[in-house]
Amino acid sequence: MKLPFQIDLQDKVVVITGGGGVICSTFAKAVAACGAKVAVLDWRQENADRVTAEIVATGGTAIGVAANVLEMDALRAAKETVNRTFGSCDVLINGAGGNHPKGTTTLEYYNLGDETKDELISFFDLEPEGISHVFNLNFLGTLLPTQVFAADMVDKEGASIVNVSSMNAFSPLTKIPAYSGAKAAVSNFTQWLAVHFSKVGIRVNAIAPGFFVTKQNQALLFDEAGRPTERTEKILSQTPMSRFGQVEELVGTLLWLLCPEASSFVSGTVIPVDGGFSAYSGV
Repeated sequence: MKLPFQIDLQDKVVVITGGGGVICSTFAKAVAACGAKVAVLDWRQENADRVTAEIVATGGTAIGVAANVLEMDALRAAKETVNRTFGSCDVLINGAGGNHPKGTTTLEYYNLGDETKDELISFFDLEPEGISHVFNLNFLGTLLPTQVFAADMVDKEGASIVNVSSMNAFSPLTKIPAYSGAKAAVSNFTQWLAVHFSKVGIRVNAIAPGFFVTKQNQALLFDEAGRPTERTEKILSQTPMSRFGQVEELVGTLLWLLCPEASSFVSGTVIPVDGGFSAYSGV
């Protein structure tokens, strides 16, 4: 990856969960371009291997590791692999997360009679297992990897954790109550963890992306012909920059947070990267 500026992460060991996804694969390539040794964790080995191959092909150093962020045994095994291959972890990027249809309503607003329409999923139809899946993936999927990998980082110079939150954490979006609540928990946990680790040299921050097109939200934002949906039009009308973000536009914030020379006094923050969405009242 060609960067507009360079941050020195030479020989730092960076672990990235959700590393096979659109956002975190970009993060993995960016930190590798800065000299880091990158462990790409994904629940699918083939996804981790694909990103690893792309990094290695450009001269970077990386390994792909299969690990479910909700399984402690898998995370411990992943840590053993990382430690054996690269050494102890310096940086953890918690990027695993996502939504699920069983935690999503069909309509933005509840109307009388919705519960009688078989094709609709109203608030009253949301299934506990769907809510649990979304909440666990996003919140526990941040907490558990931190328990495993942050043990390497205690009293280590330049140690940093970056979580991936969302603009949903600031203001919940319609249709996705489980995801919004889970990301709010991630933001709160980021602040809690920053205080908890403040005496042992680990800085903890989060990035809250605005609207970026990923594999998970593609169907919500564009129809089968590639035309913008009504939801896309609403999003862009409330985003002062009037466009979706490009994933590469998250990289500058990430690298700033990882650079002690640039952000050594920054901890406990949740930084929006949202094209002005959070600043706009709609009027």
